[in-house]
Amino acid sequence: MHIDIITCLPRLIESPFSDSILKRAQTKGIVTVNIIDLRAYAQDKHKSVDDYAYGGGAGMVMMIEPIDRCISDLKSRRQYDEVIYMSPDGQLFNQSIANELSMKNNLIILCGHYKGVDERVREHLITREISIGDFVLSGGELAAAVVSDAIIRLIPGVLSDETSALSDSFQDNLIAPPVYSRPAEYKGWKVPDVLLSGHQAKIEQWKLEKAIERTQSRRPNLLKNNTPE
Repeated sequence: MHIDIITCLPRLIESPFSDSILKRAQTKGIVTVNIIDLRAYAQDKHKSVDDYAYGGGAGMVMMIEPIDRCISDLKSRRQYDEVIYMSPDGQLFNQSIANELSMKNNLIILCGHYKGVDERVREHLITREISIGDFVLSGGELAAAVVSDAIIRLIPGVLSDETSALSDSFQDNLIAPPVYSRPAEYKGWKVPDVLLSGHQAKIEQWKLEKAIERTQSRRPNLLKNNTPE
């Protein structure tokens, strides 16, 4: 997979990709992540990528020209499956979308900043808008990192145990069951006996029951369209 992330503040997003799972995925050659500095496509001496909004109002707006030049340049090198704009009023990101995007080959993610982008960018250059929640961040950089992390970890070969992602919360519209590790007893607090039994069928049944129980308690909305058998 190839992901190009367009931002006017590259240092805000470099760190998440320089360690742990995301770094290893790149080192293995499974994914390539490029952080594109939008200011490289500005044409004035100040490297401006924003300007005042027509009609007035507080805040600056990211201009269409450098964004168009950047996306056009990237598209001249490869064909993209999606050009995604991170926006608080976009489609709410979830595990289903992460699964879908993890099967794509090439993605562009545009990070908004200031008061957002010129609306013509959204009308003519973007194929999909994604939000990570009903709140506003200073920019789309952190949101782009969240989406990229959720996508990349699903790609085969990224995790050392490829079945791990399949048991994550939300994969089956269920929250993951409780997990335990050594010691089996600590301060009188014990690991459930079934997990120590070695009886895998009973363990799996316990996990399913606990996942349903936890989902019903914490996120009952997930069960409305999901009835595990």
